[in-house]
Amino acid sequence: MDSLLDELNPEQLKPVKDTEGAVLVLAGAGSGKTRVLTSRIAYILREGKATLSEILAITFTNKAANEMKERLSSVIGEGDGKWICTIHSMCVKILREFAEHAGIKSNFSIYTDVERNNVIKKVFKELEIDDDALIKSARYHIGNAKMLGLDPDQYGRKYRYERGMDDIVVAYEKYNNHLKANNALDFDDLLLETLRLLRRDGEVLDYLSEKFRYILVDEFQDTNSVQYGIIKLLCKKHGNIFVVGDDDQSIYGWRGAEIENILKFDSDFPQAKVYKLQRNYRSTKSILKLANAIIKKNVGRRGKELWTEADDGVPPVYYQAEEESGEALFTAQTISDGVRSGRRFSDFAVLMRVNALTRSYEQEFTKYSIPYKVFGGFRFFERREIKDILAYLRLISNHFDGEAAERIINVPRRGIGGKTIDVMNAYAEENGYSFYDAAIDCDKLEVSSGIKEKLRDFSNLIKGLEIASLQTNVAQLVRDVINLADLRSAYDDGTDEGDGKLANLDEFIASVDDFVRLNPEAKLDEYLNSVTLSSDVDNMDDGDYVTLATIHSAKGLEFPVVFIAGLEDGIMPSSRAENEGRDIEEERRLMYVAITRAKERLYLTRSKSRYLYGRRGISKPSRFISELSEELGIHEKPSAYGGLGERYKGEYYGSAHGARYSGYRRNADYDGFEEPSRNRALYSEDSGYTSDLPPEKSVFKAFWGGKKTVSAVGKYEVGMKVRHPKFGIGTVISLKNNGGTVNVAFDGQGIKELSASLAPLEILK
Repeated sequence: MDSLLDELNPEQLKPVKDTEGAVLVLAGAGSGKTRVLTSRIAYILREGKATLSEILAITFTNKAANEMKERLSSVIGEGDGKWICTIHSMCVKILREFAEHAGIKSNFSIYTDVERNNVIKKVFKELEIDDDALIKSARYHIGNAKMLGLDPDQYGRKYRYERGMDDIVVAYEKYNNHLKANNALDFDDLLLETLRLLRRDGEVLDYLSEKFRYILVDEFQDTNSVQYGIIKLLCKKHGNIFVVGDDDQSIYGWRGAEIENILKFDSDFPQAKVYKLQRNYRSTKSILKLANAIIKKNVGRRGKELWTEADDGVPPVYYQAEEESGEALFTAQTISDGVRSGRRFSDFAVLMRVNALTRSYEQEFTKYSIPYKVFGGFRFFERREIKDILAYLRLISNHFDGEAAERIINVPRRGIGGKTIDVMNAYAEENGYSFYDAAIDCDKLEVSSGIKEKLRDFSNLIKGLEIASLQTNVAQLVRDVINLADLRSAYDDGTDEGDGKLANLDEFIASVDDFVRLNPEAKLDEYLNSVTLSSDVDNMDDGDYVTLATIHSAKGLEFPVVFIAGLEDGIMPSSRAENEGRDIEEERRLMYVAITRAKERLYLTRSKSRYLYGRRGISKPSRFISELSEELGIHEKPSAYGGLGERYKGEYYGSAHGARYSGYRRNADYDGFEEPSRNRALYSEDSGYTSDLPPEKSVFKAFWGGKKTVSAVGKYEVGMKVRHPKFGIGTVISLKNNGGTVNVAFDGQGIKELSASLAPLEILK
């Protein structure tokens, strides 16, 4: 234990030992806040101030909670860490334990955004309103109302001037009724119902506020008003509230997070002590210089400046390409050079404001066999085939879950059509039954005898699986569902897409096995909680792949090498934040978060032309590039030559990929690197960049950590047969740029243009 405290610096040690009352820790990026939180819990336990079950530690992700539990177990051994969890997980535990007090059934289902959207569509169908724009608006307003803690009437009065608000209020009320009938809560309900329970039930509040002697909250800057309300109520008895956060990393305003919570904390708790953690243990000085420069332009912040004892490191690189393919190719080249110099693919991350930018990176990485995973987009547990099997599990757990039953009643196809489903819904509504009850009562439905037999088979299947769920663990139950429901037949159509869905089922089985291995006594409800409340970050593993992620989904992570892509006005910052004020300050905080993910190397990239949202347009550099021009060393107008003409502190960065400048001439050609601007430069050991050398005496060389890589000029010939690990067998049909670029016609894949120095092509004899 003492050795744990010995590892803390003086800034960290003070809040760890200041255990009583309200404490706010303003923790800068990479300043060791997880260590502080863990050490504080360990210190409280060592001093005998509380047991582990009397400590509530609220984290932002399941991954963060697990990391905290692992760190604690290495110090204090095993213990009951069930209350080290996310706030949503905490609310689930409270609502299931006190379901009767909350007026709900304890086996309630939890609806994700997918189920929420399905119910909202159903509501508008019942209202006979066919207006896609209004439905989209209703999705936003229903979520916003719940984040604000307002019922339909209250919200309708507050936003009465919004288009279609009368219809939205009706839809909101019907939506709540549907969830109640399905014994379901959505994510926002988990918070809102917990807050309502604590406000109206003094007995429950007294019990919980007495139980939790110490409350710790991580990522406090991302709490919304409902979450903060819950936290304040839970610390009512003992008043020992410890919150850690960084106002400079508050980036979730769009989903209700209120930066004011952290800015006004010591007003809400007048006796609160405030500490700052400003020493950074993650990044080099040059990266922190960039981070400090961007965030100091914000007005709405408490103010702190990151510092480090690390070296200056390599200066950040700014690169601009003609088009997005060139931007992605530059990144692919840099990653390939890094891997050849000893790095792993997992050392690299490409971060972007919007997930739509991943396309060009996925294409280029596929060309050059660079393994990658995309986060912040379509999550694994939201894929259709995974949602299908989860719906089976939800229905087994909760017969009232009509959305789950309706989703799977024809998966795999059973010949049960829309008219039958309408009859079942009408019967259920008329008799106060669930949709599944209508399947059980199929003999009373006005449908054909053949349909009744199919409904009877379906209800018997669910009954059998429900019995199985009481007699076996979750891993075996999942296998039973897949086998007895014959789910594989729903996706086994002989296509690549179908094969992918089958592979995802196997991956799902593997994920369940992992869960059961770590939680051997877990029930079905607990497994469903873990899946429904998971995030992209929770699903990251230790595989060797490049991370492609939105900045929001990368928060809390770190990588040796980071590319921040798409630095153009309208993308980063978003077009919704063109003027000064709250929106642009949040975008600037987002830039700060992206920069501080990098440990050793940082690249800022953009494209002068980009195809996005169905059209190609000319872009302007992000205003953040202008704000950082001095730190980036940009002293002249950005070049029209893909970045080669930009002077960077005596070196030239851009299309030449960081190669050192010597005798450069602007309109030269170079070998070995593909760039849409077609600006090439020939290189020789003697004269550097020049257009005076014949091609056979030149070779492009790029630098990575002092090592050089040589292009494969002259390796390929027209007519040559080659094999690509992804595209298969093809024929070289043309060479460009003195052999630096190879065009290959692949069987069934079309023509691909590849960089000779990067492409993983095997020459076939």
